[in-house]
Amino acid sequence: MRAVISFLAAMVATAAYGDPIDGLWKTAEQDDGSYGYVQMGPCGDKICGVLVKGVDGQGVTATEGGNIGRQIVWDMVPQGDGSYGAGKIWAPDRDRTYASDMTLVENGLKVRGCVLGICRDGGIWTRAN
Repeated sequence: MRAVISFLAAMVATAAYGDPIDGLWKTAEQDDGSYGYVQMGPCGDKICGVLVKGVDGQGVTATEGGNIGRQIVWDMVPQGDGSYGAGKIWAPDRDRTYASDMTLVENGLKVRGCVLGICRDGGIWTRAN
């Protein structure tokens, strides 16, 4: 938990000077109707994200326990023009880690993940702050 608090503090401290992806993002809704809120920010010279809130398929919100506080995006490398790659995203609904890339688009953050050359559209995440 101490690592999560340090990570979030570092993101807040650099928010004024941060990357365009820094901030809170609402994930796309999963097959079961659940979604989460991911706090994105720097981790060294890369981008990482921590799940800070989850909403299940019945609309019940969780702000602690379970996967809350877990780093689910890591090692994303800014590639310019609003694109990020070479990172990983862990999908809680499938309990699987994907080699991932993300791109800022007009209405949010387009997310994609691949395993063994098979890619899955992670949908559009929307800015929550």
